[in-house]
Amino acid sequence: MPESESTNESGVPAEGQGVETEAIGNPSGMPIGKVADIGRDIGQYIRQQRENAKISLRQLSKLAGVSNPYLSQIERGSRKPSAEILQQIAKGLRISAEALYVQAGILDVPTGGPVSDAIRADAELSERQKQVLLDVYESFRRENSVTQSQPEVSAESVEPGRTDAPAATD
Repeated sequence: MPESESTNESGVPAEGQGVETEAIGNPSGMPIGKVADIGRDIGQYIRQQRENAKISLRQLSKLAGVSNPYLSQIERGSRKPSAEILQQIAKGLRISAEALYVQAGILDVPTGGPVSDAIRADAELSERQKQVLLDVYESFRRENSVTQSQPEVSAESVEPGRTDAPAATD
């Protein structure tokens, strides 16, 4: 289908094409609300991941099994892909489908605190690098929580003048 049939002159999908518009108070028919933002955000994210992987649009189209025009529309934000299409694109980009689902708003952002958030937000890292860092970080946190739950010899239990722990009793 030619682009002119599904988008207005600004390249925005026409009404009924998967993006909400509001007739009253929005005579331009421009997209409103979160639906339009999610479509643009996922498209920008896919384009960024594709460019980071140094893959052309045509190459990704072949790798993912998604038509070149449709993939282009997704990247421009004029189409919002389904979970199945996102999974195919993730496979073509060799990234986790979960990462695309989070960007598309299908899944909630995993919790983890400021360190995890910083790793996920770093545009310089690939999805694979981010996942490895998060796995290592979480393993350290789990190890430390187990260690902290076991009783340790505190400094107060050591006699004054001694630098080692008290001897164990039988």
